[in-house]
Amino acid sequence: MSTKFVIIVVTRLYMIEKKFRNIGNSWGIIIPKAIIEGLSINPVLDKVEIYLENNEIRIRKIKK
Repeated sequence: MSTKFVIIVVTRLYMIEKKFRNIGNSWGIIIPKAIIEGLSINPVLDKVEIYLENNEIRIRKIKK
């Protein structure tokens, strides 16, 4: 039960509002460093999956 509580607290710390930016012919969002670090993602070396689930955009690190 305490683990579930900790996850909820961490999620709320990373909840921020962002606007889309025009990048060429596409749109993008800058992901804050705190979120990248929280997911233990190395933006240079790691790959991520981006997918839609329940009307949400989800991003997760691909495990090697």
